[in-house]
Amino acid sequence: MTRVRLLPRSLHARMLALSAAATLVALVIAGWSIAAVLERFVTAGIDRRLDSEVALLATAVSDDGTINRARLRQQLGVLEAGHGWQWQIATPTATLNSADFAPLTEAAPPPGPAGPPEPSHSTPPPPAAGAPAAPPPPSPSPPTPSPLRALDGETSDGASVHARRVTLDTPAGPVTITAAAPRDVIRQPIREAIEPLLLVLAVLGGLLGAASVVQLRLGLRPVRRLRDEVAAIRVGRRERVDEDQPSELLPLATELNALAEDNAAALATARRSAANLAHALKTPVAALALDLRDEPARAAQVRRIDNTIRHHLSRARAQTADPRARTPLSPALADLTATITAIYRDKNLAITQDLPTAPLAFAMDPRDVDELLGNLLDNAAKNAVSRVTIQVAAADARAVALSICDDGAGIPAADRARAAQVGVRLDERREGHGFGLSIAVELAELYGGTLTLDDAAGGGLCVRLRLPGGAID
Repeated sequence: MTRVRLLPRSLHARMLALSAAATLVALVIAGWSIAAVLERFVTAGIDRRLDSEVALLATAVSDDGTINRARLRQQLGVLEAGHGWQWQIATPTATLNSADFAPLTEAAPPPGPAGPPEPSHSTPPPPAAGAPAAPPPPSPSPPTPSPLRALDGETSDGASVHARRVTLDTPAGPVTITAAAPRDVIRQPIREAIEPLLLVLAVLGGLLGAASVVQLRLGLRPVRRLRDEVAAIRVGRRERVDEDQPSELLPLATELNALAEDNAAALATARRSAANLAHALKTPVAALALDLRDEPARAAQVRRIDNTIRHHLSRARAQTADPRARTPLSPALADLTATITAIYRDKNLAITQDLPTAPLAFAMDPRDVDELLGNLLDNAAKNAVSRVTIQVAAADARAVALSICDDGAGIPAADRARAAQVGVRLDERREGHGFGLSIAVELAELYGGTLTLDDAAGGGLCVRLRLPGGAID
């Protein structure tokens, strides 16, 4: 069953996606909140205007609950504010309203008198003939208003309106005054304000997105640096990672350094074991071969044993070889040259070095470099008459070429393949070009390099090495 991955594999992409989602949600909430506040602000302004209209209409209601038409006509110029602005005064006996007033449908019907109101142009009927005159009414008290109430709904013709309504308690009964405005007078300012607001929010979202990208690049920089340091350990340019890390990465850096130290200790132990085994076996096997040199059949068995031992030792050394190591050549050659000069001081050898300006390094363990070059320099010094020349150059971007030449007798071309053959004993070849050359060949091949023998200019032997390596970073 294929598992659906909702989040990308990259931590950078995950954090960026979460940041973008959080920013989008925050901007939507901010836009909605600002729009709601803006709507309340605009609605409050419209309500104040409608309340003023209601107050004007209330002045046209007399204390006895009748409509003072003369006063109402004086206020019509103020009340007729524009298309869709409506008003109505409903008394128990008459109803007056603006020309375009339409009944308002609301969720809860407003309170009103039982029975339909009379037309706005009607007047009370005169008393019947012969009936006694009615006593004069008592002096009316001023109308008492109820709290203003906001209404939202639609008129009978489908127009959306916002209204304010008040009910006055009069001696003649309740009088309802309504002032209404088209809903578009609230929506239009909000729409005009929302368009630039959305643009501002979009710009703000872009800025927040850019800030998130920068923040993630800066925040994940220690992770990338730690990755590069681990890669440098793998190729041999470093031995440890820097432990000057943020608190979240410090435990990881500490564990990586502990792992690198454990691996180095295990590799060193394996190398020592292989070297000890090689030194422990090569001498008795060589001595046994010397003792049996007059017995060809047994000597052949000893050579077979020697080849088998070397084969398995080579495998053991191959498993312990560290291709990530890098050994600078200049200090290694300086130490070895000083040692060889001291050993062969009686010969007064001139050992010269031709090294490039840019320092180079072999991609080999320092101990293998010492053993390889030590055997070659020892052989060269042993067979040289007066001088040994060392030359180092970059073969290409990934390899280093090194040659060690002496002015001795050299080795005939017919014997060179045999001289460098692995497993051939020292006593089976000319003195000075035997066991050390075979070890050098093994080490060169172990690290993916080559070793060849050639004539030196002016006579003598020239050993040419080509090994992985390059310039020191």
